[in-house]
Amino acid sequence: MSRIIMGIESSCDETGVGLVRLHDDGTVELLADEVASSVEQHARFGGVVPEVASRAHLEAMVPTTVRAFEKAGLSLSDVDAIAVTAGPGLAGALLVGVSAAKAYATALDVPLYGVNHLAGHIAVDTLQHGPLPAPCLALLVSGGHTQLLRVDDIASEITELGSTVDDAAGEAYDKVARVLGLPYPGGPPIDKAAKNGNPAAIAFPRGMTGPRDAKNDFSFSGLKTSVARWVEGAARRGEEIPVDDVAASFQEAVADVLTMKAIRAAKEQGIGTIVISGGVAANSRLSALAAERCEAAGIELRVPRPRLCTDNGAMIAALGAHVVAAKRPTAPLDFSANPALPVNVVSL
Repeated sequence: MSRIIMGIESSCDETGVGLVRLHDDGTVELLADEVASSVEQHARFGGVVPEVASRAHLEAMVPTTVRAFEKAGLSLSDVDAIAVTAGPGLAGALLVGVSAAKAYATALDVPLYGVNHLAGHIAVDTLQHGPLPAPCLALLVSGGHTQLLRVDDIASEITELGSTVDDAAGEAYDKVARVLGLPYPGGPPIDKAAKNGNPAAIAFPRGMTGPRDAKNDFSFSGLKTSVARWVEGAARRGEEIPVDDVAASFQEAVADVLTMKAIRAAKEQGIGTIVISGGVAANSRLSALAAERCEAAGIELRVPRPRLCTDNGAMIAALGAHVVAAKRPTAPLDFSANPALPVNVVSL
């Protein structure tokens, strides 16, 4: 008999509630995915303000839940299990979601699972492309994380191969957008500007690609600084800043490093499938260059549609469904959110 899994996400500035159906054959079907974003409340600060995010989650949790059940045509009594983001993320924001999940699980007398936000970004791909090959390589690219992960079992076995040593790719986008006078968050406006620019106009550096650098780790702080210095230099000379060219050249540097390292890691691991997810996975140049290079390397590429790449409840529900299917232990009701939850801990 199929089971309904509810997922709650509140790790940063999106309040997400998703509902999926776990079928007897292990496949997962998306029924509803409702998100309330507080991004506009953070825009004037140029980044996420934790206290503002927490208050926004408190206000949005119940209305978002109501919309999700209305969209799915279900009631709370139909829920068979609840999954909630236990970490990583902002402490206060996580606590709102965890508290809501505990309340719902207690009231409905259903199992509760505290799951990993990062693993959720990988699991969400199964809602669009079906079961993940084992093993596969995940390139997770978001505002706070840039990681290469080996996934042997989405419900229990994820190994980090590399990560950022400073700014994540998404953070670099936000900071470069600020330098160029573009709005926050920086990903969409830079992507839009880059479409009209020349990606070869400026030779920005490719961080951590030297022979002595850790081959699976990433660094975007130097790239961000290089863009800022280039713009400052042009301004001092009284030159008009070619925003489109700067955006395109910056974006090319990011996509070049991400795709190069992902394909190299997949080859070294003997893996034939790469999954790219996280908010930056919606970037048009990253997906296009990844498709081009994966095809040349004979590697299958899977990228969820943009709506699924950003933070949402569907990804947590999807991961919860896989954890339920694997018969993993439920979380105790006294578990705490963990802002620094490591990616190898898929569920609590």
